[in-house]
Amino acid sequence: MILTTTPTLEGKPVKSYLGIVAGEAIMGANIFRDMFAGIRDIVGGRSGSYETVFRDARAEALRELAEEAKAMGADAVIGIQLSSNAVGASDSMLMVSATGTAVKLY
Repeated sequence: MILTTTPTLEGKPVKSYLGIVAGEAIMGANIFRDMFAGIRDIVGGRSGSYETVFRDARAEALRELAEEAKAMGADAVIGIQLSSNAVGASDSMLMVSATGTAVKLY
């Protein structure tokens, strides 16, 4: 399954547009991540634990998007857009969503 943010695939013309597909992932951060991220906020630097949560959520959202496209008979998903938001009580969870257009290629 080809996944791309571009609206076309060079050298691979679209035969048919199958529809919009989406995938979402909501990941919670635990108290230890929050504690260490708070320390990083004070002293500066990157928060590797939150980066890992974000990376995992993005991968899961794209996996769900690809599964939905595959079920439709797609060869690729083009025009993928990713978005993220903090959700839940006191924004304690991260939501990543991926949307795109499932297509059949020639």
